[in-house]
Amino acid sequence: MTDSNGSFFGRLSLAAGTFFRILGDRELAARVRSVREAQGIAPAPAVPQPKPQPQPQPVVRTLKEATPDAALQLLGLMQREARFIDFIEEDVVGYSDTDIGAAARLVHDGCRRVLREHFTIRPVRDEAEGSRVTVPDGFDAASIRLTGNVVGKPPFQGSISHRGWRVAEVRLPKLAESHDASVIAPAEVEL
Repeated sequence: MTDSNGSFFGRLSLAAGTFFRILGDRELAARVRSVREAQGIAPAPAVPQPKPQPQPQPVVRTLKEATPDAALQLLGLMQREARFIDFIEEDVVGYSDTDIGAAARLVHDGCRRVLREHFTIRPVRDEAEGSRVTVPDGFDAASIRLTGNVVGKPPFQGSISHRGWRVAEVRLPKLAESHDASVIAPAEVEL
């Protein structure tokens, strides 16, 4: 049984179907508009556009170019005091674990001496490893890296698995303008 006026739900179904067809079919939309205008139906009033809200300005982060001189200088100090590069560049396959361990101890002692002489290094967190801590909202992501099952929003509860390191002071020697920092260890020629 059909109702020529259409039931409420029939008209609702027709309206919804027509609405989506008009959105997807440009030609149908033009024909519906011409029918409405021919019948003297005023076009739908324009929906007032909300006033644009001021958008927060994006944080502009400029990248600073790192000069390699300080890194090269540090490599040079570690080579001079610990023979660091000699050790790393050596093919250790033919050596026993005892020989490698003895060499590693010398490299470790020399590198540690360089770090302590030229840097003041402090832990990022003062709590002992294994301590339970709360990481608050707005934490410094450069100082704290969340690991494990990171779900939700801060504050987070967790255990310190590594206290982190931060350089508090750098005391590298000054370089002469003519110094070539890329030569981290000069070649040695015995006469």
